[in-house]
Amino acid sequence: MGYGNTDGGTGSAGGSEPGASDSLRTFGAVVQALREHAGLSREEFGALVGYSKHTIASIEQGRRMPDRDFVQSAEPLLGNTGALRKAAPHLSRQAGLASWFVQWARLETTAISLYTYDCRVIPGLLQTEAYARAISLDVPPLPDPEELEQRIAARLARQELLSIHRKPPTAFSFIVEQSVLERHTGGDDVTRELLDHLIELIEGNWNVEFQVMPMRQPHHAGTDGPILLAETPEHRWFAYSEGQQNGRLISDPKEISILQQRYAKLRSQALSPEDSLSLLKRLRGAL
Repeated sequence: MGYGNTDGGTGSAGGSEPGASDSLRTFGAVVQALREHAGLSREEFGALVGYSKHTIASIEQGRRMPDRDFVQSAEPLLGNTGALRKAAPHLSRQAGLASWFVQWARLETTAISLYTYDCRVIPGLLQTEAYARAISLDVPPLPDPEELEQRIAARLARQELLSIHRKPPTAFSFIVEQSVLERHTGGDDVTRELLDHLIELIEGNWNVEFQVMPMRQPHHAGTDGPILLAETPEHRWFAYSEGQQNGRLISDPKEISILQQRYAKLRSQALSPEDSLSLLKRLRGAL
């Protein structure tokens, strides 16, 4: 599954969304069979292992790579046969997920804090289906129809990460350039739907902070490009940097410190969350 803009908010081949692999589908089918044999609904099972029923559904349908915590928590609840522990090391995503992105993808699913600054596109976690489709078709090479549908479905399924019902819910901070919002990617109808989606999400998810970097800002700490930062449950920080057809996971404390300083500066330079929401509503009203 692609992540954030790193999934190619552009939809480029280097960071495209993978579909379910045979190994993921098989693993999911085993989880579902064992869960049903144990007499547990998805919601009941999710409560016991600390995941939402939607996440359980994603794993059972082969759309989500199970992390180590899931396997360790699920095994004793599903008969303690050892089947999940033995199968987990052999799981793989379908071709299409860039090799350099796999580690970040795993980090994001368990992160307790995720910070994203982007000057190119709306981050993947905030995209609508129509917006995701538009940017996927804008950047060559064009995906074939099946790949396109897999990419969009996986990106939308990933938005489960935003849920306030996750345990614990992830704290999100997004900073997006005003120019990205005013580009009208996909046309006015797509932009109208996107703005409605952003407004609803910001007002309904207390774990999501959204700020707009105004068009006119003489002092700007983000001129070197997008920034992605993730904090693990063990309070370690990682970062991710992506360019054209390449990406890099960053674990060096010195590099991360620099990016954290820049992100902190961006937060002070962007509009406040309240003013950002007001701007979104004004942009929506103008359409």
